Amino acid sequence: MDHIRFPEVHDLLHAYASAGYVFTDTPQAAGDALQSYIRQAVRTPGLLDTVIAEIDDLLTVDLVSDEIADEVDTLPHIKPSADRTVEQCLALARDHLDRIRRGGDYEHAENPRTDREWAKPFPELQALLGGYFHQDFSRFYACHRAALDDYLDANGPETIGEAAKEIGSFLTSVEDDSELDQAAQILGLQVYPPEDVPLRRWLQDIQGTPQHHPRSQPIRISYSPPRLTSRNGGSDRTAAVASIVRRLQFPATAH
Repeated sequence: MDHIRFPEVHDLLHAYASAGYVFTDTPQAAGDALQSYIRQAVRTPGLLDTVIAEIDDLLTVDLVSDEIADEVDTLPHIKPSADRTVEQCLALARDHLDRIRRGGDYEHAENPRTDREWAKPFPELQALLGGYFHQDFSRFYACHRAALDDYLDANGPETIGEAAKEIGSFLTSVEDDSELDQAAQILGLQVYPPEDVPLRRWLQDIQGTPQHHPRSQPIRISYSPPRLTSRNGGSDRTAAVASIVRRLQFPATAH
């Protein structure tokens, strides 16, 4: 599909998927999965409007319509409660979301309560920790620095910069070191930091590493048009090209 018609419904249903693939809401209260989604959604202005509009669109078209069959197939398949259909469960979730949109109460939390809530704000940090410092770390890398260098070589400046920003936000939001350990594990960290280095310090070191990595140094090219003539007074194209190549200057790379 070139266009995702229901991106926020996808995200909403992923919240249910991370909590057991079951709709657990009742008319009286939103379940844990929906509460988790709500805590994330209220941080982004207009997001509740968007997801409610998408649910309305989805229910209007009908889940079994050929018009949206391809996209419905990609949605997480969440089990309805015993006395409701999937459509009725979505409509109930919509009612709770609309209540919150109109100022209704929900379960607040200073820090994330679920694995999904930890992962959602830190996608690049999760990609770094889970992708390079996983349980098979020792099979691929001789040391922590080798894994970090592999990450830096495999990703562009924008991705690396975003990961550095997320590390800063992550460390700011988690002041307790024991909670930091747990949150880092949720984000995929499966190995201890280097010996005698506290986790917080190690993450701070990682945050500052990209600016010193060779890939962050721009390639500088110095060029002055050559003034060359052949012995017969004409232009010597081959000599000119050779001169240009000699004038290319690349910074020395430290290893």
